[in-house]
Amino acid sequence: MHSLRANRKLLSAILSIALMIVAAFLVVPEEKSSSTSGETRVSRVVDGDTIELENGSKIRYIGVDTPESVDPRRGVECFGKEASEKNRALVEGKAVRLESDVSDTDKYDRLLRYVFVGDLFVNEYLVREGYARASSYPPDVKHQTLFLEAEREAREMKRGLWADGACGK
Repeated sequence: MHSLRANRKLLSAILSIALMIVAAFLVVPEEKSSSTSGETRVSRVVDGDTIELENGSKIRYIGVDTPESVDPRRGVECFGKEASEKNRALVEGKAVRLESDVSDTDKYDRLLRYVFVGDLFVNEYLVREGYARASSYPPDVKHQTLFLEAEREAREMKRGLWADGACGK
């Protein structure tokens, strides 16, 4: 009789612990779904560092800044059209994977994201090939060291906007 009671108490304790573990998983908030999302398609390129998705969301690339090509307050800047065209060739109509950093949106309510087409890290590519400058806006600095190194390489190799004769150099 004593053994049966002990077994029931043990079984009851095990079930209680199992239920608490299951309940804990049910109430833990999910990780922000936008941190890394599945693939989505780009419907159009706005400029060198901004795109629009098929669902209408506008995405501003984190950590990079391309010369302006559509801002009416600033006019078209040197290498702005080239940066926009390169971005168009890289992503327009293609499936992209988006990754967030700390901030979700900028002051214009655009989603802030790192953008990938397959294995190509678009933000980094634009800097490394001289279409963009590394541009840090804390707290979104996860890849800033990579971007600074890419810009150093682009300058040294005189690529894109760093080329001799480009932008009045």
